[in-house]
Amino acid sequence: MLHDELSPGELATYEWQLSVPGFGEHGQKALKAASVLVSRCGGVGGTAAYFLAAAGIGRLILAHGGNLKPSDLNRQILMIHDWLGKPRVECAARRLRELNPSTVIEAVPENIGEANAQALVSRADLVVDCAPLFEERLLLNREAVRQNKPLVECAMYELQAQITCIIPGKTPCLACLHPERPPAWKRQFPVFGAVAGMIGAWGAMEAVKILAGLGEPLAGKMLLFDLRDGTARRVAIARNPACRVCGNS
Repeated sequence: MLHDELSPGELATYEWQLSVPGFGEHGQKALKAASVLVSRCGGVGGTAAYFLAAAGIGRLILAHGGNLKPSDLNRQILMIHDWLGKPRVECAARRLRELNPSTVIEAVPENIGEANAQALVSRADLVVDCAPLFEERLLLNREAVRQNKPLVECAMYELQAQITCIIPGKTPCLACLHPERPPAWKRQFPVFGAVAGMIGAWGAMEAVKILAGLGEPLAGKMLLFDLRDGTARRVAIARNPACRVCGNS
């Protein structure tokens, strides 16, 4: 059970963000009492996890399978060259514990699948979805809607990125936008670390806003970025009444 009392050391660590209007100690206590599931902790998810730990989330659950490869190092800021060939989630957990010893880090050496999605989502207050495969994304979306857990949906491809917040019962879910896995989607795609990091950091901020009741999360709205020409636009997205996941919620 997480508690929300702030120690003198925590008050010193978070001093600058405590002065943000509308946040203060009540917002910091909300973060400390919260558990967040991040799937996965690569380029996008690793950045999101880094800034969530830095912000003072009480517990981070990291779900990520597989060992570190050289091609991961251009974008995965929680990885180090000396960890090549070892489980990525263990390196991520170690780096986050070094960053913020007050945050409890739970490392799950598995990607999201049918066997673990329900249980992992049940342990979190909020989910940050950074998985590269639509099978994982749709599973997380299904469980977040079923369990009434907010989900921050982050995605990128090449120099493009997008983000939205799914609030079950109030906003469209991922299945409203993508009823099925796009047939041409592949696991490996072009990526710059700076693009992955930008959308991961934004995802962390959306999670903070939801948990702390700060500002206006991207609920029912999607932000789309194209860093090739430096443009961004916000669009409204609508629920599908016939959605197989959230249509009756």
